[in-house]
Amino acid sequence: MATFVWQSNHANMMRLLFKATLVILLLTQKISFGQEMLKVAIAGLSHDHVHLLLNLYEQKKVDIVGIAESDPQLVQRMQTRYHIPDHLIFENLSHLLERVKPAVVLAYNPTDEHVQVAELCMPLKIPVMAEKPLAINKKQAKRIAELANEHHTLFLTNYETTWYKSNQHLKRLVDEKATGTITKMMVKDGHQGPREIGCSEDFLRWLTDPAKNGGGALMDFGCYGANLMTWLKKGERPKAVTAITKQLKPDIYSKVEDDATIVLEYQDGSTGVIQASWSWPYSVKDLQVFGAEGQWHAVDDTTLLKYPAHQKPSKIQLPDNYYENHLAYLQAILNGKLQSDDDLSSLSNNLIVVEILEAAKKSAAEGKRILL
Repeated sequence: MATFVWQSNHANMMRLLFKATLVILLLTQKISFGQEMLKVAIAGLSHDHVHLLLNLYEQKKVDIVGIAESDPQLVQRMQTRYHIPDHLIFENLSHLLERVKPAVVLAYNPTDEHVQVAELCMPLKIPVMAEKPLAINKKQAKRIAELANEHHTLFLTNYETTWYKSNQHLKRLVDEKATGTITKMMVKDGHQGPREIGCSEDFLRWLTDPAKNGGGALMDFGCYGANLMTWLKKGERPKAVTAITKQLKPDIYSKVEDDATIVLEYQDGSTGVIQASWSWPYSVKDLQVFGAEGQWHAVDDTTLLKYPAHQKPSKIQLPDNYYENHLAYLQAILNGKLQSDDDLSSLSNNLIVVEILEAAKKSAAEGKRILL
């Protein structure tokens, strides 16, 4: 009997030891029952949005397998700040892709270089997500689409406002006809200016260069409105675009416009008004939808207000059932749990976005309404 009790206790102890060891492995190796961290490569470090990704890297929420950046000083600063080992650094994306094959490439380089990323990644069937906008003009956007379609590989575009719960819930309400027929959409995006808010010189060098970014505030912030409106209208192209651009601060932004107003006209008589500026006295990214049943206002990422007819606004309770950020979204895409056919990141949406932005630049330059 004593022998049996000892053996039983010994077995229990061994089971407890095994469970404790398994817990330690799960914590230290970041294994989560088949859900490994997303393996990504980075194309470029000059876009300041890369800090969001590198913070997640420091928190062990993403696995960076390589970084392509040709500026050694920029690389050194990022390595020092985020403790990035030397073996992850490559001079260019071509060399990186010869050594490693990531699950996805995230592009944080100048907008005019997105097409180069597509040229390298699409034939290797490596998906790409670039920071907004997709391209500087229709020619480059068309080339990216040709490569993506030829090689059956995703090329996605990332916007901060995609991950706003307020926007996602407002879209659901529109699809459920809760707003009634849309009569007008208004989007206001911008801040005090990229230099004024402290953007890095690496970012400013190309953000304020019309050849590298395609323009100024019109491209930088006008794309948000075009993206959201195309989504709300289920991929419909506007029939006409009219735009006015201004240089309110020519001493700071001498090469590009720092303020733009864009009006979109749709076949059903509805309109979209996009206000994009580097001259707001505060930072703002909001969306308003006016319909036959009232007005809805996504004030920020977590606040959605409803304005019923002849009543005070009420705050809408937002469900917590969408993706937290672009990494969670990409994981779902790559695992086959989600299709990106017509969503905010999709190629179909962002081809229309670039078409709208190019028409807006033409309208502002020629002083006339542009028919699409």
